[in-house]
Amino acid sequence: MSDQVVAAGHEPYLQHHFAKPEQQADASKIGMWLFLVTEILLFGGLFVGFALMQSRHPLAFLEAHKQLDKTLGFINTLVLLTSSFTMVMAVHSVRHDRRRQAIAFLALTLVFAGAFLGVKYIEYAHKFHEGLLPGRFYSHPGDTVPGQFMFFSFYFMMTGLHGFHIIAGMVLIAWLIRRTARGDFSAQYYTPVDLVGLYWHLVDMIWIYLFPLLYLIR
Repeated sequence: MSDQVVAAGHEPYLQHHFAKPEQQADASKIGMWLFLVTEILLFGGLFVGFALMQSRHPLAFLEAHKQLDKTLGFINTLVLLTSSFTMVMAVHSVRHDRRRQAIAFLALTLVFAGAFLGVKYIEYAHKFHEGLLPGRFYSHPGDTVPGQFMFFSFYFMMTGLHGFHIIAGMVLIAWLIRRTARGDFSAQYYTPVDLVGLYWHLVDMIWIYLFPLLYLIR
């Protein structure tokens, strides 16, 4: 018990129920990985649902996907891949006590996230204008294959849910920038940066699956 108190006295970020910083970091990572598994299960269910409906209505899904802009989808893929790199560099910078570099890389990650949402806004605006909407709101004229509304129901569910995760990530990154500027993180303690980095990589990975699933149907 006395060792814990001494450790806590020298390391203010150490919570009282942990004996060592390493124990706290390991517990935090386990908790984050469990959370990420639930996220994978959530999107995995949508992927399975999409695959089942596509197998039942292959022509409708094939025709509907032609309304998506592959160029914009590819641009967003590059944007998120780049944001993963800047997040890795942010974690690396914090681990080596390079505060200004860390802030710069976190800010770049935030900019790339905003760019992703900007491109997605352009895509959504086109879909609303053309009536390419989910369910009973679908009103796109001139369709030759019935059932295309099902594709856009999944499109909006999956990309919309992913967009909410992007927004949540942006809030977390902004929080990290504030705390990094305040000097809360160092080579001895950077667990929150590491955990947000793991979350951000999952968000990027989900898009890597969404892009070919929605935009590159064969």
